[in-house]
Amino acid sequence: MTFDFTPSQATFRDALSRVEAMLRHKDGRLPGAVLKAYVERFFTMKEVFLDLAEVHQEPLYVLDHANLKKHAAMFKNAFGACFSDFACYYAMKSNNHPEVSRTLIDQGFGLDVSSGVEVERALALGAEDVIFSGPGKTDKELFLAVENSGRVKVLMDSLGEMDRLNRLAMQAGKRVRVGLRITPPSSPWKKFGVALANLGAAWKKAQECPGLEIQGLQFHTSWNLDPSQQVRTIAAIGREIGQWSPEMLGALKFLDIGGGYWPQAGEWQVHAVTQAGQVMKLAGLDVDRPLEHYYAPAQSLDVFAQSLYQAVETHIFSTVPCRICMEPGRWLCNGAMHLLLNVVDKKDGGLVITDAGTNAIGWERYEMDYAPVLNLSRPALDEKACEIMGSLCTPHDLWGLSYWGQDIQPGDVLLIPDQGAYTYSLKQDFIKAPPRVISMP
Repeated sequence: MTFDFTPSQATFRDALSRVEAMLRHKDGRLPGAVLKAYVERFFTMKEVFLDLAEVHQEPLYVLDHANLKKHAAMFKNAFGACFSDFACYYAMKSNNHPEVSRTLIDQGFGLDVSSGVEVERALALGAEDVIFSGPGKTDKELFLAVENSGRVKVLMDSLGEMDRLNRLAMQAGKRVRVGLRITPPSSPWKKFGVALANLGAAWKKAQECPGLEIQGLQFHTSWNLDPSQQVRTIAAIGREIGQWSPEMLGALKFLDIGGGYWPQAGEWQVHAVTQAGQVMKLAGLDVDRPLEHYYAPAQSLDVFAQSLYQAVETHIFSTVPCRICMEPGRWLCNGAMHLLLNVVDKKDGGLVITDAGTNAIGWERYEMDYAPVLNLSRPALDEKACEIMGSLCTPHDLWGLSYWGQDIQPGDVLLIPDQGAYTYSLKQDFIKAPPRVISMP
């Protein structure tokens, strides 16, 4: 099938102008000193990883409990220095290994879940403080929350969900604690929550539901390299609740400002996803630049905490005092797992094949994101171009376009550090079994 589309002269000129701007745009380069320091830190731990590789003789996810506990303490300390009444809920979806959630429960975190399956997992782990968010909750999932209403709070995603949850709660003779999720202004995530313009009416309706105890509001913005999206949303919520009656405000006990906090290292990317790279790829040009790495910097956690406190103090606390809740995921667990692979073959042109495939992470991440591949068997602070491929029957099975080391040969052990977020949870039984999880000594 073909389509006859001829753009207008104005559209054509506008498109050409935008393409030219993208080609000329200078994306931020990842500083070499930062990258070398990062690689060197993991090379100093190579004996620990090499010992695990020698014992197990298979690809592994290495679970780093110490890193997880360290980041849990850092998160709570940063926000605890600003907020006197706050609670943290770990976003289970970011890494659903039970040991990750169990460790964070032990560190005083609640759990943020988004399905009936995750509710069941959270309860089985002994979590006493669970928030259940997300769109499209089924009656079966809602009834599970009703049955466990002493431990599970439901963040309602729509008025239809409110009606169904109220009916189920009344049938069970329960009163369920609930919050309302808000669709952030200017957000691409329009499938989530209630529009801010309809929030007041939705809140009043929830107050009239005998099976529900409405307690708070929640929103979530993602990919937060800085707090600007969250600050704008808090200001918008403040303008809305500033018009509420005392009766409405009296029920507001918490504001959940969600998660999406990006690790301070920033977002590391390959050339193909830069503005120039995207245009070149569409034009059929070669976009591989194995030794060119780009990044979008992220603000520190202290900046997030201080900026969010100032926004809440100005726009929320001036109207109503309430508890502030957060749902960190990636920030906590990104450094809590590392991937350990073994080179099994080397092809013409230097391309190498590993014993694990990218079904271990569930998506073609490394066609977009840059993650340093470290050759622990031949360490060197020298990066060399080389296609590192997995063992799946797909050409998209790519670990990276380079490695750090003196050389690379069959039998070498490779480490891809900091692969704990949105990797393990997305793994697939595609062709090969995903790697086992082993705890770091």
